[in-house]
Amino acid sequence: MALILGLFINQYTTPRELSAEQYKDLGAYFIEPARTITDFTLIDNEGNDFPFKKFEGKWNVLFFGFTFCPDICPITMKQLAEVKEKLGDKSKKVRFYLASVDPIRDTPEKMDIYLNNFDEEFIGLTGAIDKIYTFATQVNVPFSPVVESDDPFYTVDHTGSLVLIDPQGNFAGFFRAPHKTEDILTALESLLQ
Repeated sequence: MALILGLFINQYTTPRELSAEQYKDLGAYFIEPARTITDFTLIDNEGNDFPFKKFEGKWNVLFFGFTFCPDICPITMKQLAEVKEKLGDKSKKVRFYLASVDPIRDTPEKMDIYLNNFDEEFIGLTGAIDKIYTFATQVNVPFSPVVESDDPFYTVDHTGSLVLIDPQGNFAGFFRAPHKTEDILTALESLLQ
């Protein structure tokens, strides 16, 4: 009797793998098969080289934005911080990134200060604009690069989607915007089990 009761409780308390339709209802879309990302090297928020192989070993959630962004970027990074906190111990199975679409202003030092406002384990990626643009194109993240501007307060048009890179380092899918913190959390909990 205790075994049956235990199995019954376990069925309702253990998160189960969601179906493709359930993921879509949460705004998560997966690419089958996942796409290989061409080798590249960017720079992280500590000033170190970041080769694409560093994506391997864990799930990775990337947001392409910039530190001078007035609205969608800080809102999205706050949501990701909340998701990470609510994941608890499961958060050790996933890494969160801000990939800069404004590398001229987003130095590693600026990104480090910016990201520490949300979570000290968040990783910033920056580098030459051509490398970032190539990377963004490979993961279907459009943005309009600004190379030269007389306006020190210029903004960069970019998408609000979150990119998912799987533990093999492949482009596995995305969360479409607008985001709901609980939806991202539910999808990641299923993905990480």
